[in-house]
Amino acid sequence: MFKRSLQGVRVVDFSHVLAGPVCTMMLADMGAEVIKIEPPGGELGRQIGPPWIAGESAVYLSVNRNKRGMALDLKSDGGREVARRLINRADVVVENYRPGVMQSFGLDYDTLADSNRGLVYCSISAYGQTGPLRGRPGVDGIIQAASGLMSTLGIAGGEPVKVATPVADMVTAYIATIAILAACNAAQRSGQGEYLDISLYNATLMLQQIGYASFFASDAVPAKAGSAAPYAAPNEAYQTLDGWIMVAAYHPQRWQALCAALGAGELEHDPRFASNECRVAHREELRRVLTPLFRQRATEAWVSRLSGLDILCAPVANYDDVVRSQEYAASGIDSWVDHPVAGKVRVPGFAPGPAHAASAHDPITAAPTLGQHSRQILNECGYDTAEIDAMFSSGVLGKHERFST
Repeated sequence: MFKRSLQGVRVVDFSHVLAGPVCTMMLADMGAEVIKIEPPGGELGRQIGPPWIAGESAVYLSVNRNKRGMALDLKSDGGREVARRLINRADVVVENYRPGVMQSFGLDYDTLADSNRGLVYCSISAYGQTGPLRGRPGVDGIIQAASGLMSTLGIAGGEPVKVATPVADMVTAYIATIAILAACNAAQRSGQGEYLDISLYNATLMLQQIGYASFFASDAVPAKAGSAAPYAAPNEAYQTLDGWIMVAAYHPQRWQALCAALGAGELEHDPRFASNECRVAHREELRRVLTPLFRQRATEAWVSRLSGLDILCAPVANYDDVVRSQEYAASGIDSWVDHPVAGKVRVPGFAPGPAHAASAHDPITAAPTLGQHSRQILNECGYDTAEIDAMFSSGVLGKHERFST
């Protein structure tokens, strides 16, 4: 099973907040041993909130499962020596400091590769390790703006809109994970690792492949279209008697069936709506015609009616609707973890499809408390108790051992 496919792969994770932690969480979900390195005061992700669960950040808890944690001062000679020893035993390093920071610590790929030839080293940053903006920081919303994504969202004439889910961070994490898996596969065959430069900016451009392909083909900047797909109509949300429904009926047979279901067969022969291209060109007119028809019935009545005709549709659900649905229950996504501070915490798990639902054979461990596994990890690296105690005393290691193992 792919949840154990990376067993034996060791990852040292120097990343913080989101894109990096999501990447390493996915590697951990697939069986890799991930050691999360935080500064003695904890990484920034611990401060992201609300909401909080018993003082713990829900964001941090959601993206750091299945990892072991160490609090380590990389600004100290002793901390950097510990990091080097960990990396020498590792297959993968992930970091998302600003370009140049890891080099200043002597923990960059060029410095480390000689002693670990097979190392796959992944740097995640806002704009990449080279180029005019390499030193500029950026978070998800900034990248949504800089990449053009924000300009496509919302309704015509409306203010800029951001995707609420941090989509730039998430897609960057997915691309980084794919790149790491590919590099590990190559390193396994050749014995030679490589350096990966992953940027939020590039990843978010890649996310918009269809949009940019259309722009290159038409030389037209995309207009804001609300819930509508710019290349198809009808393919958007319509208000019903009691809510909203998303409908995609742009294929000829489905458009014909929709006209019949709405009791408006004459629309099929209206020259403004005769083809998908015509309907896209007359989208606003089409919307004015269809909206009062959809308002005649409740959402569930429409879903039942349209689904029976093989017309693609779904209610516009909020999160509460989703987690109460049969589809969510069957997805295998719903997971619970036991955290020593926050208690029993509900989180979305790792299940790309229902067939991969979590089972009793694949338990999930909670995100580590700060420095939770420092002693355990250092023991495995060959440090004895006296050496570890000295590092705690000197501040090389964070002193947060309340729940250490």
